[in-house]
Amino acid sequence: MTNFQDLSEHELQAVIENAEKALRTRQESKRKEVIAKIKELAASIDITVEIKEGDRKSSRKGVKVPIKYRSPDDPALTWTGRGVTPKWMQALIDAGRDRSEFEV
Repeated sequence: MTNFQDLSEHELQAVIENAEKALRTRQESKRKEVIAKIKELAASIDITVEIKEGDRKSSRKGVKVPIKYRSPDDPALTWTGRGVTPKWMQALIDAGRDRSEFEV
């Protein structure tokens, strides 16, 4: 086993990059094995399986939701209509006002 304390920063970075590359290669190999096994098992019971591979990241991440409601008292207080109702909105609703009054 390598003593990492004796390696320079450049050598450590190279070790990390090589390890990450080896890990990706091993994971891809394992993925292909599992997909082949799934297809083999499906074929054994006369079922066709289509496995779509693609980008696994969510396309919704980072999407900004437009504002739906704005406080009449403080225009800086807004709400998209998602999640828990904010305290300013709940206080106005509890006071007998209608949510539709605050729509943008």
